[in-house]
Amino acid sequence: MAESLLSSRWAVAIDPARRDGRILKTRTEPAAAAETSPLPAGLEPAVGRALAAQGIESLYGHQTEVWNASREGSVIVTTATASGKSLAFNLPVLDSIARAPKARALYLYPTKALAQDQARSLARLGAPNLRPAIYDGDTPKDERPAVRRSSNLVLTNPDMLHVGILPHHRSWGDFLQNLEWVVIDEAHTYRGVFGSNVANVIRRLRRLARAYGAEPKFILASATIANPGELAGRLVGDEFALVDRDTAPRAKREINVWNPPLINPAIGARRSSLAEAADLLAELVTHDVRTICFLKSRRGIELIRKFAAENLERRGRPELAEKIAPYRAGYTRRSGAASRRTMVEGRLLGVVATNALELGIDIGELDAAICVTFPGTVAGLRQMWGRAGRRRPGLAVYIAGQDGLDQYFCRHPEEFLERPVEAAILDHQSPEIAAQHLVAAAYELPLTPEDSEWFGPDLPEATESLLRRGELRQAGGGLVPRKPGFVASSVSLRSSSAENVAVVDGSSGEVIGTVEFGRAFTTIHPGAVYMHFGNSYEVEQLDLAGAQAVVRPFDDEWYTRPKQETDIFIDKVLAKKTVAGVDLHFGEISVTDHVIAYQRVLTANQEAIDLVDLDLPEQEFRTKGLWYTVPEEMTPELPLNGLLGALHATEHSQIAVLPLIAMCDRWDIGGLSTNIHAQTGRPTIFIYDGHPGGIGIARRGYDCFDRLVGDAFGLVNECPCGEGCPSCVQSPKCGNLNEPLFKAGAIGLMEAMQGALRREAPAPPQ
Repeated sequence: MAESLLSSRWAVAIDPARRDGRILKTRTEPAAAAETSPLPAGLEPAVGRALAAQGIESLYGHQTEVWNASREGSVIVTTATASGKSLAFNLPVLDSIARAPKARALYLYPTKALAQDQARSLARLGAPNLRPAIYDGDTPKDERPAVRRSSNLVLTNPDMLHVGILPHHRSWGDFLQNLEWVVIDEAHTYRGVFGSNVANVIRRLRRLARAYGAEPKFILASATIANPGELAGRLVGDEFALVDRDTAPRAKREINVWNPPLINPAIGARRSSLAEAADLLAELVTHDVRTICFLKSRRGIELIRKFAAENLERRGRPELAEKIAPYRAGYTRRSGAASRRTMVEGRLLGVVATNALELGIDIGELDAAICVTFPGTVAGLRQMWGRAGRRRPGLAVYIAGQDGLDQYFCRHPEEFLERPVEAAILDHQSPEIAAQHLVAAAYELPLTPEDSEWFGPDLPEATESLLRRGELRQAGGGLVPRKPGFVASSVSLRSSSAENVAVVDGSSGEVIGTVEFGRAFTTIHPGAVYMHFGNSYEVEQLDLAGAQAVVRPFDDEWYTRPKQETDIFIDKVLAKKTVAGVDLHFGEISVTDHVIAYQRVLTANQEAIDLVDLDLPEQEFRTKGLWYTVPEEMTPELPLNGLLGALHATEHSQIAVLPLIAMCDRWDIGGLSTNIHAQTGRPTIFIYDGHPGGIGIARRGYDCFDRLVGDAFGLVNECPCGEGCPSCVQSPKCGNLNEPLFKAGAIGLMEAMQGALRREAPAPPQ
């Protein structure tokens, strides 16, 4: 397809939005030529011949830099999507294996699908002596001994390394003894609770490798982030060389910022971003523009696919509806593999995906990438946009949602497009996270004081606590788990729950999906509407003991959202200060959530139908948070409900802008506001990490509280609505269903805090 023809096809699709003002800003990223260099002189000749057979006779400049740096030690490469990072880390590994077939390499990918994709690429390369194999939960048990015995490049994921390799290291003794390389691809995904867990898994791997006499070098590959060197060091616990100069060729890309139109200016309501995305997807598919559409919500991608199919059927093009497929986590292995296969084979014109496809899985050449609502980070957004127009001009579109952060960006589109990528946050020493891995490490080899090299100087205190709790016991010269059994299996890397709940279609008995145990009460409670491949199901029964939810097909036009009550107990104050006129604290807290009901909401107009009571148990977890008490002079003469509404609206706005400071999204953050808290005795606002143990988000908010207050005040004060809307103080994740909220009270409170900040600022030098 010629460049001009392709551009004209997508221009037809988006021109109406440009004319009516929905497209707020357009920017064109120019094409760039490649910088190349010859294959390294020291490369094993047989590897060079294998590359030449694939048409590779030179390297990009950054690939050569990785080769040179890897001769000396560990290295991280951070360049754009489709810039050749895979060849950059493959080359040193393939060279070692070609020279010494007994050398071993371990490749870690965040998803099974990505490992499978990379295994196919390695097989096509045909490098000498290479015997690659995938080792994950899908590997047949009767094939696993052969992988351990003879494969010299094993592709796996952190979860399998955690539960399937490290605890069984005696079966992997030869592999660990000869382990020369560990490659960690998509390193930017290892942040938050997942990254904090994986950092501990990597330390356990390095500890075992040394016990077998190996000191492997690491190569990390990442999308562009603000702190790649720091992330690599925190993740692995070693020093890294950094390669961040992107020398790959780049096609021209057009970027558009798109805001759905107002449908009720009085309340600030806009047309659904899902409906806008579905219409655009249908339009692009009609014009033969191969498109991927990203949205974080699993339910949301199912709805976009459904709406787009209905649009195409109205156009009289039902055959095109069959060429759009959803893709998300939680599908069964068979259905997920089938979706990926149809993508790779080019039989689809449109894919609607969660960030499960944000990563570098090869699904063919794409022309357009749509990101629906802000995905949580600029780095993630650019990774998604980078899926389109790799070798020919591409179209990238950001369709804003109604929530505060999206609308903040729409009011400042130039700042949004110029916004730098964020720093990735992880805390491998988070006590709750680290403690679980210390017990797992003790199962693998007895813990001794020398293990402080891997687990930090606080190891003696941490192990003493585990001894008191009965998790560890003394045995000979070290510490081992007190309880029998398989320790790692009870530690989930990706969530606070190690278990999943199966979703079963009661009409057929088929398992159609899974949901993390920790999300079950809010997503598959009795009466909830569950989406799967564009079809709706109603949950008839949630059996926690049996770890399954039974659903039935459902065709009504409404969806559900849970209502929950939250209580917080302050366990320990770790820091405090007076700032913005309030007493601000940071510390350890216990959070109790109780889903008490669900609301049914019409899909067409978002109108609530009713509220249905639920009888579910409470869930409790410990985390870290910030909280502050509000003095009376900041909320003068507010009645009780007005005070509650002002505090609640302030809490929502500050949670909405916290992702501008920390690399997270609002779904990683919890909050509570109350007119009087039992322990503080004052009106109090809490903002906390939504993951057990905490991962550094609330601490970032505590440290940058003045900026947090200023950004939140701007968000609410700039919004043109009267009473408060989804663009400023309403939250899509509010457990109280956004009641009560008092926008004017929040503006008054934060205006007073802003005034206090100005008074607290040091006087300028004379």
